[in-house]
Amino acid sequence: MSKSTMKYIGKRLLIALATLFVILVVLFLIVKLLPGSPFNNEKLSEAQRAAIEAKYGLDKPIVTQFITYVKNMLVGDFGVSYNMYKDMLVSSLVGNAAKISFMYGISAVIIGGVLGILLGVFAALHKNTIWDTLATVISVIGVSVPSFVFAMLLLIFLASKLHVFPTSYSSANPIGSSIMPVMALSVGVIANVARFTRTEMVSVINSEYMTLAEAKGLDSKTLIFKHALRNALIPVITILGPILVNLMTGTMVVEKICGVPGLGRLLINSILTKDINIILACSFLYAAMYIIMVLIIDVSYGIIDPRIRLGKEDS
Repeated sequence: MSKSTMKYIGKRLLIALATLFVILVVLFLIVKLLPGSPFNNEKLSEAQRAAIEAKYGLDKPIVTQFITYVKNMLVGDFGVSYNMYKDMLVSSLVGNAAKISFMYGISAVIIGGVLGILLGVFAALHKNTIWDTLATVISVIGVSVPSFVFAMLLLIFLASKLHVFPTSYSSANPIGSSIMPVMALSVGVIANVARFTRTEMVSVINSEYMTLAEAKGLDSKTLIFKHALRNALIPVITILGPILVNLMTGTMVVEKICGVPGLGRLLINSILTKDINIILACSFLYAAMYIIMVLIIDVSYGIIDPRIRLGKEDS
């Protein structure tokens, strides 16, 4: 790896870390300034509530609380649950939920990404034909219809009527009970990726350098997969990271329908009970995933097309 590439990656990494720190400060302030207390039990007296807050260090100045939280967070300690799972480690709760949501998200992105690219390439190579129209209709339906609608349809037909898959998530059969949610989530990915791939492929195929490459006698396979597809994949890579994070943050309804104990459901329940440590951990994890995805995309973007990297370095 060249020196310029290492410098480019280092600069992107520093920007990502600084962004994460700012996000953590904002999240901490928002959570702390919310009205009410995690301990709103009417049976508790003011003295008892004060004693509980002192036990968890919530009586200290907000700056002291933030410094303590950051120190603990750096060693993997996100505190304990105040309400939902009394005194259980938040890192364990969030970690278990995140594993499920992440597996669903990454599976949907991989399946949707591969099928979407194939569908987009197919549509571009058959531009202005019935096959192109059919691919466009599929993409429009996939973008327009929410994933939870597909989840409900799959639940009705494949689970309730045909009994092909379990009706809800089961730890005893995690793979079988995950197929329907992943299928529902991947539909939107297929549609978005197919649209982007088709548009970029058509643009690249009609470009002057493709005409020049064809004039040099390159075979169609080399033209499509080595030249056209590589350039068309740049914007596709750009959208895959945010799509993954959006899947993980937006699967709450799908998780609810399919009975999945994922991160979205945990976050919503923690907000309802004002379990601030879980709120902070979940929100920061979402932000961290988004920043990491943007970093990976940014670096990949620069490696695929060095002109982008050089342009950012000059600026």
